[in-house]
Amino acid sequence: MKHPITYVLAILATLTMLASFSASVIADTYEGRKKCSSCHKAQAKSWRSTAHAKAMESLKPGEREEAKLMADLDPEKDYTKDKDCVGCHVDGWEQKGGYTIDRPKKQLAAVGCESCHGPGRKYRGDHRKGGQAFEKSGKTMPRKRLADRGQDFHFEEACNACHLNYEGSPWKDAKPPYTPYHPGVDEKYTFDFDKMVKDADAMHEHYKQDGAFVGEPKFKYHDEFQANAKETSKDDEDDDDDDEEDD
Repeated sequence: MKHPITYVLAILATLTMLASFSASVIADTYEGRKKCSSCHKAQAKSWRSTAHAKAMESLKPGEREEAKLMADLDPEKDYTKDKDCVGCHVDGWEQKGGYTIDRPKKQLAAVGCESCHGPGRKYRGDHRKGGQAFEKSGKTMPRKRLADRGQDFHFEEACNACHLNYEGSPWKDAKPPYTPYHPGVDEKYTFDFDKMVKDADAMHEHYKQDGAFVGEPKFKYHDEFQANAKETSKDDEDDDDDDEEDD
């Protein structure tokens, strides 16, 4: 008969294994924009008027007919389930917790918060706590803490992965499936990250932040954006989003 301590050690080993498995499942997973917009209402409302918010709509039949014809695509075809297209129109394509064709999640269908700022499950809790602590006592949180948990403060590569992913691209990591929209189709598809992040049609409006997070890493245009940012008003925060949570 085995000694009782053997069973205790076996139980502890099992619990450790389950904890490790649970952590690996949770790591770097996507939550969907509803979680982000529950606090960042003004940014979310502004984002909904951008081209990124309508990314999946553009894959539907009859949408962007002229652009599709120029890119040698069938304007009457439904591309919303085409794996060569969908990846650049959703959050977290082929990543843990991200959008998939087999189990499409409405809150990930579009180029939303987590496409730029990184998958939120690991850092969102700290982000929220940091804001609450600052509001309550003025205590700040280092951005490095959020970066260590997956928040992306640069995200240029995330943009390049779609906008510069074509044959002959200056981006060294370009690989199939390539985007059909590139400068060879029309010069307007020439991509410049530094110009894009200042384009109101692509990016959400920037609003004054309260200073809860400090230090590096910091987005290279953070100070410029904050110097010209809007003060949040009640109208900015009125929630007109009709998105529902996924099942």
